[in-house]
Amino acid sequence: MGPYTIMALAWVGCAIWIAFVIMTNKKAHPKALFYLFFVEMWERFSYYGMRALLVLYMTSEIINGSEMSGLGYDDGSAYGVYGAYGALVYLTPILGGLIADKLTGYRKAIVWGAVLMALGHLAMAVPSLFFPALALLILGNGFFKPNISSLIGKLYPEGDPRRDGGFTIFYMGINIGAFLTGLTCGTIGELEGWHYGFSLAGVGMVIGLIVFWFAERNGVLGEHGHPPEEAKGKKFAGLPVNMAIYIGSFLILPLIIFMVKKNDIVDVFLAVVGAGVLGYLLWLASSYDKVAKQRIWVIMALLFFTTLFWSFFELAGSALTVFTKNNVIREIAGVELTAANYQSFNPLFIMFFAPIFAWLWVKLSKANFEPPAPVKFAAGLMLLGVGFLVLQLGKGAAVAGAIPGIFMVGLYLFHTLGELTLSPVGLSMVTKLSPAKIVGFVMGTWFLSSSIAHQAGKHIAKMTTIEGNPTPEESLDLCLAVFNQLGFIAIGAGVFLLLISPILNKWMHGIK
Repeated sequence: MGPYTIMALAWVGCAIWIAFVIMTNKKAHPKALFYLFFVEMWERFSYYGMRALLVLYMTSEIINGSEMSGLGYDDGSAYGVYGAYGALVYLTPILGGLIADKLTGYRKAIVWGAVLMALGHLAMAVPSLFFPALALLILGNGFFKPNISSLIGKLYPEGDPRRDGGFTIFYMGINIGAFLTGLTCGTIGELEGWHYGFSLAGVGMVIGLIVFWFAERNGVLGEHGHPPEEAKGKKFAGLPVNMAIYIGSFLILPLIIFMVKKNDIVDVFLAVVGAGVLGYLLWLASSYDKVAKQRIWVIMALLFFTTLFWSFFELAGSALTVFTKNNVIREIAGVELTAANYQSFNPLFIMFFAPIFAWLWVKLSKANFEPPAPVKFAAGLMLLGVGFLVLQLGKGAAVAGAIPGIFMVGLYLFHTLGELTLSPVGLSMVTKLSPAKIVGFVMGTWFLSSSIAHQAGKHIAKMTTIEGNPTPEESLDLCLAVFNQLGFIAIGAGVFLLLISPILNKWMHGIK
């Protein structure tokens, strides 16, 4: 069975699975959830299509006149660009969430973000536009990412037990897009030409934009996501607010390009911005009553643990991809996979397990036995750690410095289970614990954890590199040593969080 046959079967299987999920949940959830499900699915198809190829493209040899020509970066330099890109992708939602809360509303921010990302993905097909393309993607994601999650939260009244299930279904849409893109953009990019893969990612973003426009035009979103009343009629520098934001977006692009190119300055920038944002959030907390204040404290405490989780998890797009390329026997059950294809295992497992988790949380909630968010987070960290330790088991079966691919699949299985106990629960928790007037900003702050994680991941990924031309055996030994350390740290952090969870539960004041 060839990669294109697998790709075709994946599309058919996903279409059947989506139909099943919608049919079994359409009466339990608002209609708008399923439109936003498709918008996010296509947006993630575009994002993960680029992510699956980015490091492989940068580290491939320069071959003049060939569709397979890469940029010729060494691994360390590629990890630097990837880390800065990922850090800024998740940093800009802080500003995007604040702008939507105060000025544009969620809808306009989502549309503008989608337009910028579509331009960025299409620009990736042109080698000379590599850095401008990354800048467009970074800025577009800032407008799009926090606001579509916040819009989902607005679909459910406060205290609605369906909320976690709705976010889990929404999260499954994210991962269907990620699964398909690893097998579609990843396969076409690696086998036919990098820029064909990037172009397909751009097409996915355009489709997502069309779906959102259709939902808006047909009144599916109801009254949710409009600009706040106090923003109507406002002007900036004599221009309507929306026009000023559009112009400002393009004016800031050179700064983003500079930061991605000179990516070491992102370390300092993130430290300053992170301290400023957290300080501002503490100041905001001080203006609320005791209950709201302590709920914000819970969000801030869990920010630390989710940052640790994503620092390790997001190695999937950098060190783990290169490890798969160099130190994994990629054939499984007679099927030869590409390195990018392996990134589809995580979303594949989420597609299978997400409905089970959605059902489980509702069932446990009705039985008054659902574990609180801090306990779910602790379980997620421990599962993440176990995933890294699975790779060590493959060392005994290694051939010429390469472990069997099934152990890589095992890593993604445990990482997926950890992700499902942490990430969708975290998104839902932010919408429940945050005061209504600042939910967009707090959601953006929540994505700050992923921003710091990507930049931290750059330094972790560089620990797996050896100067010169190491043998596969030397590379395997070093990578496994690093991954083992990460596994034990993650498990230890999970145990510590479990021990302090009673305090955090008390500060949540009844929020499940």
